[in-house]
This record gives sequence, C-alpha cells and structure tokens, in this order.
Amino acid sequence: MTERTANINSDAPSNAVLLRLYRDILTIRRFEETGMERYRNGFIRGYFHTCIGQEGVAAGACAAIRPDDYIVSTHRGHGHCIAKGADLNRMMAELFGKESGYSHGRGGSMHIADRATGNIGANGIVGAGIPLATGVGMGIKLERSDRVVVCFFGDGAANNGVFAESLNLAAVHSLPVIFMLENNCYAATTHISETSLCEQLAPRAAGYSVEALTVRGNDPLDIYRAVGSAAEKARRGGGPTLIEAMTFRYLGHHVNDPGTYVPEDSLNEWKLSDPLDIMRDYLKRSDEPDATLDALENEVESAIRDAVDFAESSPEPDVGTFLADVAEYDC
Repeated sequence: MTERTANINSDAPSNAVLLRLYRDILTIRRFEETGMERYRNGFIRGYFHTCIGQEGVAAGACAAIRPDDYIVSTHRGHGHCIAKGADLNRMMAELFGKESGYSHGRGGSMHIADRATGNIGANGIVGAGIPLATGVGMGIKLERSDRVVVCFFGDGAANNGVFAESLNLAAVHSLPVIFMLENNCYAATTHISETSLCEQLAPRAAGYSVEALTVRGNDPLDIYRAVGSAAEKARRGGGPTLIEAMTFRYLGHHVNDPGTYVPEDSLNEWKLSDPLDIMRDYLKRSDEPDATLDALENEVESAIRDAVDFAESSPEPDVGTFLADVAEYDC
C-alpha cells in the first residue's frame, strides 16, 4: 500500500472538463438550495441531507470515469446522482413524492437509483454501499469487463466493520473498486476526533495492501485526477484504491439540524476553499469568456426551475398501484 498526499499532475485539463465540473457543482448547489426551500415550505417530506460545501468530490469523481462505469451512493447522495447524469426532473419529482420520480415517489431523497446512468443507488444505512460496491466489482471481474465502480461513503462509515471486510475482499481478488471516502469531519453530529485517533483515515488501507491517498476534497481537479489515475489502474487489473477526500459540509447533518456544534472559525476557514469559487478561478485562468459562464449559469437556473415545475405538476402516486406492489412482494 502506498499512502501519500496526491501528487497532482500539473497538466491542465481541457476547458470542456472545467466547464463540466463547474456546471455539475453549480447544479448540485442550486438543486439542494431549492430543495431545502421547498422542504421548509412543506413540499418535501422525510429527511433531506445536503452535500453543500463538498460538491467537488461528486463532480470530480464522476467526470473522471466513463458513462458505462458504476457508482454506489449514500444518504447524502444528490450530488453523486446529478454528477453521474441523473435527470433533474425525475430527481425533483422523487423528492416531492410524485409518481414521475425515480422510485415513483416511494423512495424519497435517500433512495434514488438510476440504472441508465450506472447509479446502483443510495440508501439510508451508513456504510451499506461499501459491500454493495465490492459485489459490483466482483461482477465486473467475472464479466471480464474493464468497467470500474466508485463507492462513495463518509468518515463515519469507515468505522463500520464492512469497511475492513470489503477492502480486504477487494484487495484479495484485485477488484476494480475505487473507495471514495468523503471525510467531512463529522459523522452526524460527532467530530472525527471523538471516533478516531487520526483525523486522516487513508492509513487504514495499509493493513489490506490497498493503495491509498489523501487529496483536497474541495478542489475538483484534485479529485478528477486522483480518480482518473485509480480508474486507469483498475482497468489494467491493478485492483482497488482508497481515496480520502478531505472536505466539509456547510450545514447540519440534515435540513432540520442547525449544526450549532460546528465551530464558526472552522466553518469559515473551509468556506475559503469553496469548490464553486475554486472552479470559477480555474475558468478565469483558462481565459474562458464571461459570456460562456453567464450562459452556463442561466442554463442551470432554468433547469432547476423546470425541475420544480415538473415536480409540482406531476401526479401523486396511485394508492391502488402502491398497494398492489406491496402485495406482490409480501412474504
């Protein structure tokens, strides 16, 4: 295992990649801000976990893999879904509990999956996606495909037993799994200093001979390059990689959590490296015309408005169909 801080390639990616990253991060930010507003106005029920502040991880990782590759998401998964190409209308409709949503309004915020884009799905069980992704990796190997699977999970999930078991299995069978550990410093309301003696968790991979690295999670290009390198290695049969992305969520664990346990100075320090600001800076240095950025931002705003309109105008789930589905799977 090689545990290191990522040595980022100085070669600049194309403007097309920079624009994609900026679009994805902005879309995720506006989608969740709009979702929070609608939640507080009573349009969305259940839980709603935002990834505001850590959108660069989802955007960078999904931009670095192919459309036919897989991802496995988490309860904080809107960003992963959007960056992998999910339909905003169907996502918003699912949040609103409407029939036109991805799960016909029955799954809500934490249970979106999209086979068309390779999104195996999100779920509300902490760490549950880790063994699922390992199974996907085994399936890829048995098919003799060159696909990869990116598994997103948080620092809290790294304390679950399935983390150790899955890393070991993936290492033993040289599976094409990229374990993407989003270390946002908090598991629900508990700071990592209260659950681990080391704030960086990448060294844990040493016990399984899994290559690991720690990157700046708020810099989308750091993520893009690290995941791209790990994917190339996995496609060659080089096995799994653990990438720990150091990042921070700006808000509480969920929309009803005020997050008052987060020290204000820590929050303000992390906001100085906001992924949106970082991408704007990259694009300015690339001499991308302001008109292009203005047009992109207008397109994103329009797409979010359209998604809300679609969700609000979509029909409620049919009770009869719901009951028939329950009866079909009744044991």
